Amino acid sequence: MSLEMVSLENIQELAGQYGYWAVFIGILLENVGIPLPGETITLAGGFLAGSGELNYWLVLGCAIAGAVLGGNFGYLIGRYGGWALLLTIGKILRIQEEKLVELKQQFGENAGKTVFIGRFIALLRIFASPLAGIVEMPYLKFMAYNIAGATAWGAIMVSLSFFAGKVVPLEQLVTWAAQFAVLALLIVAAWIFVPFFLELRQTKES
Repeated sequence: MSLEMVSLENIQELAGQYGYWAVFIGILLENVGIPLPGETITLAGGFLAGSGELNYWLVLGCAIAGAVLGGNFGYLIGRYGGWALLLTIGKILRIQEEKLVELKQQFGENAGKTVFIGRFIALLRIFASPLAGIVEMPYLKFMAYNIAGATAWGAIMVSLSFFAGKVVPLEQLVTWAAQFAVLALLIVAAWIFVPFFLELRQTKES
């Protein structure tokens, strides 16, 4: 969800009013697969901790806990209903089922890395956990990467806004984080999907 739909001022007000609950629920819902500005809420929470309005460790704990729990729910959604939905979307886009199976296998080979790195990438943070469920990544393995990724992401985001927020406006921090996330998304998308669609095009032409 873009900042045009939910202004940064509203997010700051939300974080200021509901504090730790706003951070916890915001990032939880984003990791379930709902496109909410969870990262921005987390940055706002760290910023408020830097100004003394919230406690750094509690903000960090809520961010990590929300990310882990949300990722867990996202995984379960993908595991028990995601593949059927993906097949339906494939039919609409006229993508053959065997190609989706091939893509599923390719993702499964890199699912752990995707769950971990996906924390830092726009959109992938929303879909990584459900995709891990779709490819039936072993649950304990998923949770290991889920917790590691959530901890690394939470520590970086909260610490960034806590320390840098003392000298840099929150608006600038959010802009930097968004630019990095979009750039990372473009790089990952090109790496994963360009070869897939080139192969798909060659198959249709042959």
